[in-house]
Amino acid sequence: MKAALIRLNIAVFLWGFTGVLGKEISLNPGWLTWWRMLITVVTLWVLFGFQNRIQKISGKDFIRIGFVGFVLALHWLCFYGSIKIANVSIALTCLSTSALASALLEPLFFKRKINSREILLGLLTLLGVGIVYYTNLHFSAGIYIGLLAMVLTVLTSILNKKLVNDYRSDTITIYQLTGGFLCLSVLMPLYEYIFPAQNHIPIKLDWLWLAVLAWVCTILTYFLYVSALRKLMPFTMNLTLTLEPVYGIVLAFILFHENKTLSPYFYIGLLLIMVAVFVQTRSLVKENKTQSGNLSST
Repeated sequence: MKAALIRLNIAVFLWGFTGVLGKEISLNPGWLTWWRMLITVVTLWVLFGFQNRIQKISGKDFIRIGFVGFVLALHWLCFYGSIKIANVSIALTCLSTSALASALLEPLFFKRKINSREILLGLLTLLGVGIVYYTNLHFSAGIYIGLLAMVLTVLTSILNKKLVNDYRSDTITIYQLTGGFLCLSVLMPLYEYIFPAQNHIPIKLDWLWLAVLAWVCTILTYFLYVSALRKLMPFTMNLTLTLEPVYGIVLAFILFHENKTLSPYFYIGLLLIMVAVFVQTRSLVKENKTQSGNLSST
């Protein structure tokens, strides 16, 4: 149990570190995302190939899984865009609202009612985002893009829930990232036309940071997360995941001194968001335990 918790915290810390790497890499958001996915996809095909873990699927299934990967690619594109336009702290604060947004959007996909608690927590989150926005107007464009990144990651999560019962996790991972990379590659000429880049190929330390981003913060964290998932309770998993933006923001404060460019009210808004996420996480776990108890008694 202790070893699993350590692995989970390492994975969450590394996910928080992706924002720092995104700021450090000189490429624009589109090419940063493209190179990250290229390195990750090639590595996974080689690694899974040696381990005989590549499961053949139909073209229809590949399109189904690959589309979710395209949504994920767009999420990364917007996430790094928010970092480049604003900063790491703003991007991660917007991303931290995803748990509550998921609670409000999932009923639309799974046809269930939104309860009053979720509405109240959603309003509390909205208040937190509002405080962050109106007291940091110089980062308004980055906040808009960060919130779009949040919506895209929620959509990715919802679509993945429709896949997990039909395919193995490693099958979803490799075909999802492959499909996302192919779709992004098709999109890149249009992206380059709208947002022309000075550099298309990584320079100097960019190669190192991209390798860390792909191998450590993407592939290694996947294995750490999956291994921890087998040992830990859902509440522990979900609660620990809420630390991702906290880790990332602390790192941004230490490495880039972003606290000097943020309004003091930023911390109030972030605190309101984190409280809402914690309460929602706790409530969801209680509901799952109640449902499990009811099922076992029938």
